[in-house]
Parts: sequence; C-alpha cells; structure tokens
Amino acid sequence: MSMLNSRLRATSSLHETVREEILKRIQDGTYAPDALIPSTAALGEEFGVSLITVKRALRDLQAAGMLVSVAGKGTYVKTQDRILRRLDVTMPSYEGATLKLMSITRERISDSTMLTFAPPKGPMLCVRKTIFADGLPFLYDSTYLSSDVAEEIIEEFSESFVSHALARHDINVTKTDIIIDAAPATGQVEEVFNIPTGYPILRRFYKFTTTDASITVYGVIQAPFDRLACTVSFDSDPGPTKRKPGARSGVRKPQQRVRS
Repeated sequence: MSMLNSRLRATSSLHETVREEILKRIQDGTYAPDALIPSTAALGEEFGVSLITVKRALRDLQAAGMLVSVAGKGTYVKTQDRILRRLDVTMPSYEGATLKLMSITRERISDSTMLTFAPPKGPMLCVRKTIFADGLPFLYDSTYLSSDVAEEIIEEFSESFVSHALARHDINVTKTDIIIDAAPATGQVEEVFNIPTGYPILRRFYKFTTTDASITVYGVIQAPFDRLACTVSFDSDPGPTKRKPGARSGVRKPQQRVRS
C-alpha cells in the first residue's frame, strides 16, 4: 500500500484518490459484482484517511451507479448487466428467454398489494418460475390461479408462461390489470438474483381475466431495480377535435413512448 499512501499524500483531494482506487478494484474484479466491500472503518484504516473522506468517495461511486448501500447491511458492488425488454401489458412475452420452473404449490395469496385485486381467500395453485436471458436471471414470476385447472394444462406450466399454456387450450386473456411498485428483496428472490436482504426490487403485479369465468390469473413479476429496463409504446388518444373547413382527415395519431 506504500504507492497508494504516496498518492494520498501527494494530492489535496484525498477522497478522489480513494474513490479511484476503489473504482480500480471494482473494474479489475478485486471487488466482484454483488460482493460486499470492506466497511467504511476498514477502508479508512487501510488508506490512512478519515471516515468522512471514505464516505465522500463511496457517495461518488454510488451516484455513478457502481455501488449500492443497503441500510444495516453495508455497501455492495452493483451488477452492471442490464436487460432491455419490451413490456407487453396484456401478456408476458420475452423472445429468446428461457424458463426454469421453481415450484408448483397450493397456497393462499397473502401479499397486501396483490390483495388489491380481491383474489379468492382460499388456497390457489401457485406456479413459480425464474426467467433467464443470456444465461442470467432477470425475472422471477409467481402466478396464482384456480386449483381446479386440468392436469394436462398444469403439465405445460414447466415450459410455458401460464397465460400461454391457457391460450393453447382456448382460455384467453380478455382484460389485464397491472400495479407496479418497489419493495425490499425477501425470501427466494434473494437467492435467485444473489442479492442481499433489503435490496430494492421492482415488482409488477398483474390480474388476467379470461374467457373462462372460473379462471382468473393473479401474479407478480420481480426483478432487481437495476437489472431490468422496460419499454412501452402506445397510441395517444387526443380526444374529439374540430376540423377546420377544408382540412383533410386521416391524420395519423402521434405515438408516445414511455420507459420505466
């Protein structure tokens, strides 16, 4: 560490030198993605600088998207892989993605956000899957539906999205309701994405009403907030307008693009 200490003594901006050294360690793999870096106290002792200097350096790296701090846990190296997918608001469809069935159980819906959809109070069939792109997990999907679904359809859930399997049996989605929120990571999501407890998770809750009155699908898709970017495009409806005399009809509606 003598060379680093020499650099620290030679500069008037100590936190910048500390910042660059930590960044170098992230880039060369000394601090691996998703790894917990040494504490502020440990870094201060190693570099021979104050805790304030170390904290300034860490804040800079957090602002640059290189680190993430989790209250009560510490500071982690952020994974830089980011997957861009088109978000279909009617039915999940991820071209090139692969699915891994995690479990099929029977249980009640207990998540307070999903209860907004007023699901049945009794046990439902719960299908959990991890969705991969380029070999990396980028979505964790938990889907609930009637326990009375035919066994031949349930067998298809291991290889298909639930909505796709239902569609092959002429049970089609007629209405979609969606709620998007964020929450700390808990349970199996931590293991799937190799993230610490409390890491921010983006959640998309959905309710699919189908052509079969006995089958309504409820679910939630989860991903670390920095792992997935989605795009949505739709035609805006400007509402009724008065056309000036002589104006031509057939004007195309403007398209608005939203990124979340």
